Amino acid sequence: MTRAMRFGMIVAAAIALAGPAVAQRVAPAPWQLDPFPGRYQAPPPDDMLLKGATILDGAGGRIDGGDVLIRGGKIVAVGKVIANPGVREVDATGRWVTPGVIDVHSHDGTFVLPLTAIDRDASDVSETSAPNVADTWVETAVNAQDMGFDRALANGVTTLQILPGSVPIFAGRSVVVKPIHAPTIWDMKAVGNVQGFKMACGENPKSWGADKDNEGPTSRQGVISYMRQAFLDAQRYKRALEQARMGAGAMPARDLKLEALAGILAGDIRVNLHCYRAGDIAAMLSIAKEFGFRIGAVHHATEAYKIPGLLREAGTCAAVWADWWGFKMEALDAIRAEAPLLEQAGVCVMMHSDSPADGQRLNIAAAKAAAAGRRIGIDIPPERMIKWTTSNPAKLLGMDKRIGTLAPGYQADVVLWSGNPFSIYTRADLVMIDGAVAWDRSKKRTEPISDFEVGRVEVSQ
Repeated sequence: MTRAMRFGMIVAAAIALAGPAVAQRVAPAPWQLDPFPGRYQAPPPDDMLLKGATILDGAGGRIDGGDVLIRGGKIVAVGKVIANPGVREVDATGRWVTPGVIDVHSHDGTFVLPLTAIDRDASDVSETSAPNVADTWVETAVNAQDMGFDRALANGVTTLQILPGSVPIFAGRSVVVKPIHAPTIWDMKAVGNVQGFKMACGENPKSWGADKDNEGPTSRQGVISYMRQAFLDAQRYKRALEQARMGAGAMPARDLKLEALAGILAGDIRVNLHCYRAGDIAAMLSIAKEFGFRIGAVHHATEAYKIPGLLREAGTCAAVWADWWGFKMEALDAIRAEAPLLEQAGVCVMMHSDSPADGQRLNIAAAKAAAAGRRIGIDIPPERMIKWTTSNPAKLLGMDKRIGTLAPGYQADVVLWSGNPFSIYTRADLVMIDGAVAWDRSKKRTEPISDFEVGRVEVSQ
């Protein structure tokens, strides 16, 4: 008996015992199951009161000379002159406090530097055996010892979404992590986020077939056709599965690729789309509308500024750079002021890295984009800019009720900056994850370092 048959018999038996209505309520759909559960445990909290800071709350608010009370791993109060309830008090006068930075597009742990700079075959960023590898989970490839996690943490990053690469059309599931020291990715894996998935359009996936002896699409129209057929197959699979779960048919043989695409159609798995040109983005939004799912964010989106109305109508965000331009044909029409233009047009916009170097400087990317906006008459103040690296990314991950904002009841993922976080002269003085100090610039490191740091000269932060 095959594994798929056993799975079908188990589900059918559960339905028969519980009844269809009950089964629909209590039995998760197979695409909702996580075969790699996380083991992350919040550390013991460091209760404290940050006093007298300039506070950017991540929701558009600013308080000058404000206080933030953190207790039990949560934010308890944000405001003016908060009384000290007997916790450690930190003088934050002249410094700034923000939510922790969230990078929604990282390849840390799979494109590990300096290893892949020496040998690109060491990369596990993409599974390229087929244009559809929807059955893959990138977390099974992540090297938790990547020093990129340490470097991100020391620069205020408290949450990262690690995505698979963009050579396949359907590239597989993402994973959301906290950049803490841990032996495996599952000890870093966050909880409470929406399952993420990577898709790609444009130059990258159309080159797949040409590189693989025409085993896949070789043009943009071929990529779109391939996607539509795959979603048609997933529709049939989802329908057969739902009917079987209701006791109205035989359970289909389990197909992990169709299962993932069915999860997208069901709205349980959120699409992160690699796409550059306006026409490509528009075509993808049409596919999403045709098959009834929403694209969470278009990543890179260098020509999204041309079609803000389409993104706004679809409820799709844009994850952009500040100044990546000209490194490939579809990036030639990129502009530096894209983020401010999209913000002005009412589009949910955020910065992303796609790079371990940029992943340490997302606030600076936001500052560069905002400066370009000011040059064309769009003034985005710091209290709105900070949303590009905090609350908007949290929304994409489905974690906006827990992180990305400084408000009572939220997890205390908090950064105390030495000055304005949008200045290149500013450093992260204190980084807290779940209310515990994960990085303190004033203290010498005592914990073990990554193997990739061995032999490197420590540079003062």
